[in-house]
Amino acid sequence: MDGVPKGFEAQALRLDVEDFLHAEADLVDDRKFDQWLALFSEDLKYRMPIVRNIAAPSIANEYLSGPLDVSWFDEGKETLATRVAQIQTGVHWAEEPLSRTSHLVTNVRIVEAIPTVTDAREVEVSCKFLVYRNRNTDTEDFLIGRRLDRLRRNGASWLICRRTLHINQSVLLANNLSFFV
Repeated sequence: MDGVPKGFEAQALRLDVEDFLHAEADLVDDRKFDQWLALFSEDLKYRMPIVRNIAAPSIANEYLSGPLDVSWFDEGKETLATRVAQIQTGVHWAEEPLSRTSHLVTNVRIVEAIPTVTDAREVEVSCKFLVYRNRNTDTEDFLIGRRLDRLRRNGASWLICRRTLHINQSVLLANNLSFFV
């Protein structure tokens, strides 16, 4: 906690980042996928490593995170764009009819501001998330966890250049991951 930025400038930066993350969540929930996709940098790294149930002495290795380890997904902007295009065709079998989602983002903390809080060109952000999905009449899914984002300044706003999601489930209970986490 001692490396976390503090003070008025840090609070203003956190509020700016929170507003950005909440607006991003609204775009995906409102199915404004093209606008949502525009929030990601071209060099995006977007992944959700698999969590393992392991003994307490090895808890530091709970999340697989090496470059060759398995993830629920490990994507870039091109892959996300392909997924958006598939959904927008209206014939994507796993998303017809489209899922209804609610993305809740909370516990937002600025972990690092580069080069400084007052001149942040990039920020490392930690937050908690809950994604609720309802599809058809009786399909419900919840994904809950922690997220680490790297945001890069883009004029008066931000671009997401890295997102790592750590869900609390070691077994994915959703039928698919055709919706956006």
